Amino acid sequence: MPSPQKQHVFVLYVENEPGVLNRVASLFRRRGYNIESLAVGHTERPGISRMTILAGISEGAGQRVAANLYKLVNVLSVEDVTILSTISRSLALLKVEAPEDSRHRLMDLVRVFRARVVDVAPESVIVEITGTESKIQALLDVLRPLGILEMVRTGQVVMSRGVQRSENSGPQAPEELSMGAAAPQSV
Repeated sequence: MPSPQKQHVFVLYVENEPGVLNRVASLFRRRGYNIESLAVGHTERPGISRMTILAGISEGAGQRVAANLYKLVNVLSVEDVTILSTISRSLALLKVEAPEDSRHRLMDLVRVFRARVVDVAPESVIVEITGTESKIQALLDVLRPLGILEMVRTGQVVMSRGVQRSENSGPQAPEELSMGAAAPQSV
């Protein structure tokens, strides 16, 4: 019986060279793990790219996958940020049916989700939304009855939260902020 899979989030820094993405994806393929989300982009350092990979990994195998990723040529660092406090965002572009008579209703819905209209055509609009996966899914659920004509989504980008400092007690995780305030929530 296969082990239950848990969503793991890996952050890799790699040399920006041909073939790196193929080697990383092949490692997951060879082990039978599906990459559910992948985002790759330049970093603040020239010639270095950052990969954010979300994949269902069997229980206990996350460390092995991270160690094997680190062994790959052109991989500079690997971090499994699954249990860390992180901020994650995705972007979606949605082309939605928008005849003139229902356009105002659509615009009101877009505003509620803090999304924005980036293109208007006679019978459709393109909506851009950035946020958590649940926020994007909620907007999709609301817009689906209006008619989604086309959709494209990015992979999630994830960053570990910074450590907060308190005057009296030194570093604190965001969940332990002073004055009883809760950590800022993702929108």
